[in-house]
Amino acid sequence: MISLMLVDDQTLVRQALASLLSLEDDLKVSGQADNNQAALQQLRALQNSGQAVDVALVDIEMGSDSGLDLTREIKQAFPDTKVLIVTTFGRPGYLSRALAAGASGFIVKDTPADQLVSIIRNIYAGAKHIDPKLAADALAQGPNPLTPREIETLNCALTGASIEQIAATVFLAPGTVRNIISGAMTKLGAKSRIEAAQTASAAGWL
Repeated sequence: MISLMLVDDQTLVRQALASLLSLEDDLKVSGQADNNQAALQQLRALQNSGQAVDVALVDIEMGSDSGLDLTREIKQAFPDTKVLIVTTFGRPGYLSRALAAGASGFIVKDTPADQLVSIIRNIYAGAKHIDPKLAADALAQGPNPLTPREIETLNCALTGASIEQIAATVFLAPGTVRNIISGAMTKLGAKSRIEAAQTASAAGWL
């Protein structure tokens, strides 16, 4: 029996997926969570009770939580648990970051049910699975050109924050922030910090 954990902040989606997977004789949904902390607590409780989770199906964007961060934490705390990213946001940049975090697979939510079940079984057996189109898009897009500082400032810019607000958030001088954002804009071919932030977000780089 393959033990599963479902992590998604959309309750209807998560419960529908649980019902679907429970129809399979060899799959068991052992836990569900709508945020990172709850997921880690359940994973730990299940492991302590001798019911370690084999495969965790994790969404990427869950309010203020990131499924990419959760993937990294799962692999550090529960190295035997495989992670399959199941997301609405099929962005090439997310794919490379998910794999770097230790995910064994990456698929979008409109994947047919029979394929999803097959992918879960394959990942449990030790295989990896990447949506073919996303893999091709990621290769075509290339690696993330942004530095950690540029990513940090663009994340702030994405909220509509001013230069002064960004500077206060990242503990840098306004002039330094302007230079960092200018460099990011040049790399992304953007005409404003908002455009740069939106472009980077759409690529999955933030």
